[in-house]
Amino acid sequence: MAEASIPVDLFNPGQVFACIGFVEVADRLLGGAEGAFDWSGAETRFHLRANGDEDPVRRVLRFLEKAEARAVAPEGSENITRWKNSWGPRPDVRPRDEGYPFADPDSPATLVCVLRHGEDAIELDHWGDETRDNVKFWAGAGGYPGAALARDALSLVRDASKHAENPFDFGVPQTSSFRLDWRRDYIPLDAGFSLNNHGNIEPKGYPIVELLAAIGLSHARPIRGRGKLEYYYGVVGRDGSCPDLWLSPMFLRAGLGGMKELPFPLRRFRMKLDWPGKENQARAITVVTEEE
Repeated sequence: MAEASIPVDLFNPGQVFACIGFVEVADRLLGGAEGAFDWSGAETRFHLRANGDEDPVRRVLRFLEKAEARAVAPEGSENITRWKNSWGPRPDVRPRDEGYPFADPDSPATLVCVLRHGEDAIELDHWGDETRDNVKFWAGAGGYPGAALARDALSLVRDASKHAENPFDFGVPQTSSFRLDWRRDYIPLDAGFSLNNHGNIEPKGYPIVELLAAIGLSHARPIRGRGKLEYYYGVVGRDGSCPDLWLSPMFLRAGLGGMKELPFPLRRFRMKLDWPGKENQARAITVVTEEE
């Protein structure tokens, strides 16, 4: 098996979700993927390994470099005709007998998105899952779809593998995002001004984090606290007492969901959000603290 590790800020929820995303994609592309958060040293890192001799971090980033994002709608969906050309190619149609992960959504905004290159395909669909909190922090005028956000982010990471040593530090001007990395967002009332009133200012975003974080939420979610502006998430891994610990995706997902009864070192965090615009639309992460 090939191993790799990258720096991670545990107080940035998007980076934590993205580490899970690295494991999910590596497991799909290479098989046998395992990971572990490691806070035993001076620098917190995330360790990843998978089958074969190929560096799993670079393999995942090379996939993002070449992948295309396509919306997918169930056969007969009205969202196919509602789709706007400015959002990218019209949705692919999935036959009814192939199933769909949730009911046909009310708008194209939450259609399933597939990242595809050759025979490799990764689905992003957490935003349409209404059986639990979907952790959808983004919103947009005209219902800008998740598939379009993914397409925009992919256009910014066409040299992603060059940043394999520290992929979460790769930042570029980014006009829209899934709002999973707090470094791009702000609350106008707190900042004292709005970027919408200054056409010459572009916020710096982190598209590698955003894409992998969205994938990382496919099978695990943080726990919502009181109301829509509070969540809890956890990480499991190495605290010095177990330097050789490796965890399957199942246990990493359980840790992310804040499950306390796990036989591994666990750290748990609380994140608070606020409304950057109108209430009950987009949300922005503002403060992250560690729970005792």
